[in-house]
Amino acid sequence: MTDPERDEPPEHLDRLARTVLLAAIEVHRHLGPGFLESVYETALVLELEARGIAVARQVPVTVMYKGRSVAESRLDLVVEDELVVELKAADALLPIHHAQVISYLKAGAFELGLLINFNVPLLRDGFRRIVWHPR
Repeated sequence: MTDPERDEPPEHLDRLARTVLLAAIEVHRHLGPGFLESVYETALVLELEARGIAVARQVPVTVMYKGRSVAESRLDLVVEDELVVELKAADALLPIHHAQVISYLKAGAFELGLLINFNVPLLRDGFRRIVWHPR
């Protein structure tokens, strides 16, 4: 699945991420900042589905420790079965939010995640692209 020599995910995954970001910008353009995360999640799912993109909400992922299941977490969105999208409606993106996405990528063996904070005046200031490669 992943080539550890490569610093970037496959091009098709990057294209998918750009499509998701354009959809998020459309949602933000219509709703603006100030709503709960769940509002943006629902709107983004509608926008992605309107664009013909497969998306799953609140996807369970098992957290493993030394080969044993210790917990289950939920990913906000998984797009086309390969892109993790974590949504926030926070005052600012914090290091813990970045760490959360990395943990989700590891737990689900995903290569690319998007962290999107809708509580900003301009959405371009509220997103982070996070790449993870197993070493």
